[in-house]
Amino acid sequence: MQTLHRVRADHPHSTPRLRLVDEKRGVATGPCGNMLIVSDDLAQGIGSSVVSDSVVVAAGEEWVADLNDPGPAGHEAQAKLHHLILRATRHQVWRLRDQVVAASAGELEDLAQQAASDAMVAVLGKLETFEGRSKFSTWVFKFGVFHAGVAVRRQAWRYREVTLPDTLDPVDLGAAPEAHAQGSDLARAVRRAIAEDLTPHQRKIALALLVEEVPIDVLAERLDTNRNALYKTLHDARRRLRESLMASGHLDQPAQGSAS
Repeated sequence: MQTLHRVRADHPHSTPRLRLVDEKRGVATGPCGNMLIVSDDLAQGIGSSVVSDSVVVAAGEEWVADLNDPGPAGHEAQAKLHHLILRATRHQVWRLRDQVVAASAGELEDLAQQAASDAMVAVLGKLETFEGRSKFSTWVFKFGVFHAGVAVRRQAWRYREVTLPDTLDPVDLGAAPEAHAQGSDLARAVRRAIAEDLTPHQRKIALALLVEEVPIDVLAERLDTNRNALYKTLHDARRRLRESLMASGHLDQPAQGSAS
């Protein structure tokens, strides 16, 4: 029995040309690099066979159309999408497993499944933003990788206390006397700028993210806010610190463009 999957020509006026890139899955690329799943017969013709349960990686516009279909085609497309995302989350969770050393294989799988569900919601909510600049599968994988990283970091920090320090503690620079003196002077200037030029909120966020190295998604969850708000606070804090250090002579002023 022939297994036939959808193959889309890269251009309505082009002659289809296929190059095999994965012999086990029967995956080939067309002239523009689109991922295609070919029929058993065609795959055999270019030196491969198709695995019956392989994921169909169709052209991006076909994915979007199918996922927006309210009928059976949409349900089937969502199932394939979840399978595709789950591959990405499992890969990323396994890659980051050292961050959750006490987690069992079952717990890692739970993290991957949770991340896949979150990524699925995110993809479906942003379908209209897909512009076809990359393969749809590549675009989707980014969601899976991102949400898997979030899930792992949250698990790693689940039982850890997040501190929001108000001051920057001094550190031993351990350098030669002259370098130590210069470094100490700069460190004092930084501590003074943090204490005097940042708002209490900016100071706590900057120190938590930059000194305590709290993951931004973990901090956002603990503070009941979002990443964008924390990024904005951190950006403003860095700008104030830069201005303060330039004013004190510890940073050079930005070069001014000369008039010609």
